[in-house]
Amino acid sequence: MKVDELKIDDRVIRILKGQGIEELYPPQEASIGYALNGEKLVLSVPTAGGKSLVAYLAMLKSVLNGGKAMYIVPLRALASEKFEDLKIFESIGVKVALSYGDLDSPEPELESFDIIIVTSEKADSLLRHRSHWLKKITIVVADEIHLINDPGRGPTLETILSRFKENAQIIGLSATIKNSEELAEWLDARHVKSDWRPVPLKEGVYLDGAISFIDNTTKKIKKEKDEIVSLVSDTLENDGQVLIFTNTRRSAEGLAEKLSGLCKNFMDENEESVLKKISEKIINSQSEPTSAGSKIALCVKNGVAYHHAGLSNAQRKIVEKNFRNRGIKCVAATPTLAAGINLPARRVIIKNLYRFDPNFGRIPIPILEIKQMEGRAGRPQYDKEGEAILIAKNENEKNRIYEDYLLNETESIYSKLGSETALRTHILSSIAAGFVSSEKELKNFIGNTFYAYQTETWRLDEIIEKVVGFLEENNMVKGFNATKYGKKVSDLYIDPLSAVKIKKALEKNSSSDFSLLHSACATPDMHILYLRKNDYEWVEEKAKKHKEDLLIEDDYEYFLSEVKTACLLEDWINESSEEYITKKYSVGPGDVYAKTETGEWLLYSMRELAGLFNRGIMRTLNRLMRRMKYGVKEELLELTILKGIGRVRGRILFKNGFRTIESLKKADVEKLSRIKKIGKGLADDIKKQVDKW
Repeated sequence: MKVDELKIDDRVIRILKGQGIEELYPPQEASIGYALNGEKLVLSVPTAGGKSLVAYLAMLKSVLNGGKAMYIVPLRALASEKFEDLKIFESIGVKVALSYGDLDSPEPELESFDIIIVTSEKADSLLRHRSHWLKKITIVVADEIHLINDPGRGPTLETILSRFKENAQIIGLSATIKNSEELAEWLDARHVKSDWRPVPLKEGVYLDGAISFIDNTTKKIKKEKDEIVSLVSDTLENDGQVLIFTNTRRSAEGLAEKLSGLCKNFMDENEESVLKKISEKIINSQSEPTSAGSKIALCVKNGVAYHHAGLSNAQRKIVEKNFRNRGIKCVAATPTLAAGINLPARRVIIKNLYRFDPNFGRIPIPILEIKQMEGRAGRPQYDKEGEAILIAKNENEKNRIYEDYLLNETESIYSKLGSETALRTHILSSIAAGFVSSEKELKNFIGNTFYAYQTETWRLDEIIEKVVGFLEENNMVKGFNATKYGKKVSDLYIDPLSAVKIKKALEKNSSSDFSLLHSACATPDMHILYLRKNDYEWVEEKAKKHKEDLLIEDDYEYFLSEVKTACLLEDWINESSEEYITKKYSVGPGDVYAKTETGEWLLYSMRELAGLFNRGIMRTLNRLMRRMKYGVKEELLELTILKGIGRVRGRILFKNGFRTIESLKKADVEKLSRIKKIGKGLADDIKKQVDKW
């Protein structure tokens, strides 16, 4: 089907053709009629099969007819990617917004936009805040809808769709899963499923110098010192790029370092020059120097990188951008990279088929995850086919990989809304937002979910009764009306159990900085650090020192992990360097950022709840929250109000005698510009800011 035949505004067609899109892919052709007619749709197609374009066109048709669209994604990085895709349509008057932060704001300004791209958490937060413009939403797109199966994000996405599915067109974009038709039936949607890909995928198993593909072909590979080196060398010799998926961060980093020498052999002088500049960008992207930054910069200089959640956002973006433009030849990654981000390679190598689970030990990776990793193989602009290679140690394992993964169907997905953690959160939000006002209405709402579609009714009644009992017992609801406390908890977007623990800490009335940090880390909303063998002595000493101030739970091991996490936050606000923190706690810069961002959010929540239970501590919490945001001691808080001044530059200014806004007002701009890490441009900007004070 030619794009000229689409029943949509001619201006949209002109933009598509300007991007080189003249004809639809087969799955797009099979589904576009339903999408443009306003019908609900579940589109189950492999990676790069063109699902997003179908959703984009349906949204454009709707908003150009006066509607409003919401595009829901699981990850912030994916949200940014979709925003860049859709911005091109602003030329025809379509206003596009991106929103994924501040979960305690209704963001009324979003009403003036036509397409709003959000994470599932942000969409849920907007619903909780009863943003009136949500009633104008005519179409909702759920990207990666199969993540309803995810215990963390799944229940949130499911409840959002349950709220919208009666009054809006729903389009669910899914990887190829076994029961995508069941998802479509739940949504009362059309179902289009296809295995078509723009670049054919060859799946195979590597063993002893040969790849055996499932189409019965074989490819000989020159044997090097190990399987990974052999496969990477073969890819680079044929001017391809390669993604290697491994199960741990340490393994990803180790592989990248190991492959540095090999990748360097395949670079010419021009490529070396380009990679040197990329390496310098990584170094310069750091707010302060760390060995972690130097480590990845050195790998990139040699044409290889690693990618995992421990990297900073800036580092990950640099790696992704320069792999896409073919500057970086090889990336070793953890499976998080497979979750929707557009980063294709000619060959994908999957090193591990098992991962460690803290509750169950060594467990096999699900087929669905393996297929998503494989889906990254094949670059439409460069490759005639993509290759996804799994590695076997012997003939028996090769046969097992064939049977268990390559020739097997992906698993069915199941709702994870049935856990008490998920239900207490979403039942409270339903009552607090006024979506339900009686037991009957609550049961009707839960009965409208995918969980109810897959579960026997008697089980629903039992768990609903238990969760409502918990909320009543903790004074968050009374007779299906939310109390002031319950409304505040729902608006703050924290687990009700977190609120219970925070309330207990506030009533204990311990106001030391460390006790408040530990209270934040004692909530289920903080992902705490595991203890290592050499941690016990110093963590127990810290716990003993603050024993009278802390909330001590029955599980002593868990309590010590909370204390360790609180120590990381304390080091951060006392201006310990990123290098010191990453080494002391064996984490990456990205982990430090994630912990401190969550810490700031929980301290903010604590401050808001203190307005109900302990007003006397609000000022202390406000100060601590700001220190967490900037990672500074209290004496630097005034300086960090200035744009461009963080923990590093703030400390430099302080040491040079500029300790207040007033002192900067009196400063000579030339003197300021000569200070290390300030320079002429920032000095001028600082003076402009302080002169307005």
